[in-house]
Amino acid sequence: MLETKLNDGTSVVARPLGLADRASLAEGYRRLSPDSRYQRFWVRTGGVIGDKMLDRMLAGSAEEHGLWAVLDPTREFPGLGAASFWRSGEEGDEAEFSCTVLDEDQRRGVGTLLLAILWLVAFRQGIRHFVGYTMPENTSAIRWMRDTGAEAEWDGYKVIFRWDLSSLDSIPASTAGVMLAERLAELSPALLES
Repeated sequence: MLETKLNDGTSVVARPLGLADRASLAEGYRRLSPDSRYQRFWVRTGGVIGDKMLDRMLAGSAEEHGLWAVLDPTREFPGLGAASFWRSGEEGDEAEFSCTVLDEDQRRGVGTLLLAILWLVAFRQGIRHFVGYTMPENTSAIRWMRDTGAEAEWDGYKVIFRWDLSSLDSIPASTAGVMLAERLAELSPALLES
C-alpha cells in the first residue's frame, strides 16, 4: 500500500486489488458514465459488470497480471480509478495496460499516478513495454497517452500506443510527462527497492 497526494493535495492510498475487492470493483464500474464504460470496455452495457469480466480482472498470478486502485478513504465510495496490466503470451516482456478513472475524478492526476505505479510494478517483473488501445474518437485518452510518452499507430480500427518502460528519455516535457517522471521518481524506492 502506498500513501501519496493528488495534484490538488488530496491524500490518497494506492494498493493492489484482490478477490476481496470484487464488490467495490463492480460498484466502480456501475459509477462510470455509459460513455466512459464504452470508451474503456468497448461494449455498451448497463451499469452491471459481468461475472466473467470480474473473474478475469481479479484472477491471475502476480507475475502475469497487476491490478491497482487509487482510493480516497474520506469518501463514502473511496475508489477514484483503477489500472491493470496483463503480460502478453507472445512477448514475455510486453504487457497490455489499461486504466479507468471515474468521470468526476478525471484530470486530477489519478491516471498518471496509476501509470507510474504499474510501470514500476511491471518493470520489476521483467516487463519492458506496455501496449494500450483506444478508440480514435477518445481524444482525451489519445492526448494523455502521447503526453506520457507513448508512441501511437493507427491500424484502421483503433489507436495502438506503446510505452518503453526501460527508458525515461521518451517521456516528454508535457505537463502529464513531467508529472509521470516525478511520480516514477517518488515511487521507485517503494516499488523497485522493496
